Amino acid sequence: MTRYTTRFLLSAMAAAHFPAPSVPEIAFLGRSNVGKSSLLNALAGEKAAKVSSTPGRTRTINFFLLSDEKQRPRVMFADLPGYGFAKISKSISAEWPKFIEPYLQDRPTLSLCVCLVDSNVPPQPRDAQLLDWLRSVDRAFLVVATKIDRLSGNERTRNLAALKKGLGTDDILPVSAKTGAGLKELWGRIEEAGADEAS
Repeated sequence: MTRYTTRFLLSAMAAAHFPAPSVPEIAFLGRSNVGKSSLLNALAGEKAAKVSSTPGRTRTINFFLLSDEKQRPRVMFADLPGYGFAKISKSISAEWPKFIEPYLQDRPTLSLCVCLVDSNVPPQPRDAQLLDWLRSVDRAFLVVATKIDRLSGNERTRNLAALKKGLGTDDILPVSAKTGAGLKELWGRIEEAGADEAS
């Protein structure tokens, strides 16, 4: 796995504020209490994203630039506002902040949407709605089930099966920011998506 250094680039509240498209971008999406910041920090190997004790604080898209050992920019992480707790949306595409939909639909360098779901929680309508919307705009996505360390083997099998059925996908990657389980596989999928975008 390539070693990266991570640098916070900027926060955007409008499409005009997005950084100029350059390297492949990976968007991280999920409900506000899903452990998104913890996973971003585990992937980056450092405190890149602020972990808030109050879910739903993020109101901007936060961009993080990851560079390789020679300081060449290789990939961008985009941390999107959570939905659910923060009362940001009743309908993902209709009531999310107006800059979210243009980013997900039109961003030319967006190569993968990492959609986080809590492995301890049954499938949620908003998560299914988000996946349906991403399918409708033909965006590549990967569902990642977080907090897998909190489940026993049998619970894990049962919960992942319920998530696959409820979200209509067989491709769900279980991970734990706490133990590191699944992070190597997730990095593999991120680098694969970035390579596809760059080719």
